[in-house]
Amino acid sequence: MAAPPAFSESDCLRRLKLADERAFEALFRHYSALVYRFALSYLKSGPAVEEIVQECFIKLWEKRGQLREDVPLKGYLFTTAHHAVLNELRRDAHYRRLHGQVAAAAPVSVTNEVEYAEMEALYQAALGQLPPRQREAFELSRQQGLTYPEIARRQGVSVKTVEAHIMQALKLLRKYMRVHGGGILGLLLTLALGER
Repeated sequence: MAAPPAFSESDCLRRLKLADERAFEALFRHYSALVYRFALSYLKSGPAVEEIVQECFIKLWEKRGQLREDVPLKGYLFTTAHHAVLNELRRDAHYRRLHGQVAAAAPVSVTNEVEYAEMEALYQAALGQLPPRQREAFELSRQQGLTYPEIARRQGVSVKTVEAHIMQALKLLRKYMRVHGGGILGLLLTLALGER
């Protein structure tokens, strides 16, 4: 039985540009463990690392037509993984900061599951009042931790438009909380929605 052909990055890249799924699979088999170990060295969380590996290879597939054969694929994948790791760390830091603000402002009784569920329902109802583009910009910023330039690229608008969307979203959310929040829940959510 003949041995499988040796891995050739340039051949795989050429075939990948033609949407060859076997070439994509070969690249995934060759590089996914390296990308996984790289991301794991920063994040220490298997599920988050697996998502980053998937994200890197999805971007590779989506941008296959733009890849240059003279640029090493390993560098492209590690740069993509590096950006994904930074985004994950930024999201995690934002979550910890927001959680700390709510916990610091909350009396002990807010840890009650029922009150938390009410607070979450109020927050979701407030989000539901936002126009779709404002809501998307707000969620990308506050829940996924993306920067304004990243959101602008994703939405295909200027950074100033993203800033306007988020400022307007914050204004509408605060107003909704004042009107519908009542008591400590409204206060906590209003505090949590403060400017970054």
